[in-house]
Amino acid sequence: MAHDLCDDLELVAAADDFDFDFDGDDGVFRDGFPAASGAASDSHQQHDQMDDTSASEYRQGKDMQGIPWERLNYGRDQYRQLRLREYKNYRSLTRSRSGLEQDCKQVERKDTFFDFHLSTRAVRSTIVHFQVQFHSQCSVHTVRLHIKLQLAMKNFLGDDLRNLLWATSKNDVYLVQNYSVKHWSPLHQRGTEVLNVGGQLAPSENVKGAKPLSRVQISTMALKDNLMVAGGFQGELICKYIDKPGVAFCTNLTGNNNSITNAVGIYQAPSGATRVMAANNDCVVRTLDAERFSQVSQFTFPWSVNNTSASPDGKLLAVLGDSTECLVADPQSGKTVASLRGHTDYSFASAWHPDGRVLATGNQDATTRLWDARSLSAPVAVLGARIGAVRGLQFSPDGRFLAATEAADFVHVYDAAAAAGCAGGAEQEVDLFGEVAGAAFSADGEALFVSVADRTYGGLLEFRRRRSYGYLDSCFF
Repeated sequence: MAHDLCDDLELVAAADDFDFDFDGDDGVFRDGFPAASGAASDSHQQHDQMDDTSASEYRQGKDMQGIPWERLNYGRDQYRQLRLREYKNYRSLTRSRSGLEQDCKQVERKDTFFDFHLSTRAVRSTIVHFQVQFHSQCSVHTVRLHIKLQLAMKNFLGDDLRNLLWATSKNDVYLVQNYSVKHWSPLHQRGTEVLNVGGQLAPSENVKGAKPLSRVQISTMALKDNLMVAGGFQGELICKYIDKPGVAFCTNLTGNNNSITNAVGIYQAPSGATRVMAANNDCVVRTLDAERFSQVSQFTFPWSVNNTSASPDGKLLAVLGDSTECLVADPQSGKTVASLRGHTDYSFASAWHPDGRVLATGNQDATTRLWDARSLSAPVAVLGARIGAVRGLQFSPDGRFLAATEAADFVHVYDAAAAAGCAGGAEQEVDLFGEVAGAAFSADGEALFVSVADRTYGGLLEFRRRRSYGYLDSCFF
């Protein structure tokens, strides 16, 4: 039974057997949402009729995602409180979290660094989840229990892979939608397919290790300049030049269909060469030369690697995975340079400040931790999430802001300098409903894009950086 934000949390069914596969027709896991009486049956028709939301409509009171609260059983504030109470963040480890809230830095959630500009449903990210089914002879009360169980299991069902959105400029946005990668132009309000992985894929480059692939479910991706890299749920790696047809290189990295490609990255080595990096569930981090796609290195770690990121100078590598410790390693030798201790669960996200002095790590313990790269013995700041694991981290190109993406409902935009400093921090909280597929700054830092993966109210949200031009007023008035 598929669920999305338009379904009723208090669903009553007459059948004795219930199949909760938690998958929509397009492979997206669903949330419960409080539809008014009769509204759920018309959700697909309503979706076809929904318009985008502009900045002017938002200022006049329209919901940012176009959710018609006036027709639902709950108001927005009421449902937000319900979500804060009911959402259960999955935890891999059961160790005590006592004192965690006290460790978190107090931040003011009143700033607006980016103003809402537009949301569109013309393109929507989709998130692949593993299928779970329940078969039971059950009463109405049991059905309600099962629906609540959906929320409790959200983060267990493959929710750790969220780098599904990138912006190479404020007019070039790329996101994963079903079996394809779409390009969205905010300027022309038009989407086009740049990569389709639903059929057969054959590498155009004749290099060692290249293999044809078929029907790949994309788990993660990265873009830099003209190169796109995508990973798959069965250990696949795909490399494509945006301005060229076809796929330059593709292969199965692990030979094991259970070794998901958890993270991919593109970075510049100290020599100036461009490298492609992939982290997999087989505990291995592999690095390839981006010119010929030949493997440069392969390092094995003690646990499944969920995320890696290279420092701006290419001399340090953050390695995170199924451990409370995060490692900083030498990308040339794989030797561990430092172990970062402080998180209480598994980690899934990391990002380096553009100046290389600060490393941010995100964890299932619902915190983002900031580390001084010159002294990694303890975090300089701990930033708490609202309801769930921190699945994505990205600094703005100028280093002014840090975007921390939760698995659902919240994206936090921090004043990076204030967050890492000793004084109280400043934050803009983007409050939405639904699973977050990713958040990305444009290359010039003037735009922030957030992708929400929901069948009815999902879409791409665009925010524009707020600028103060008060000095012009003093000149002319």
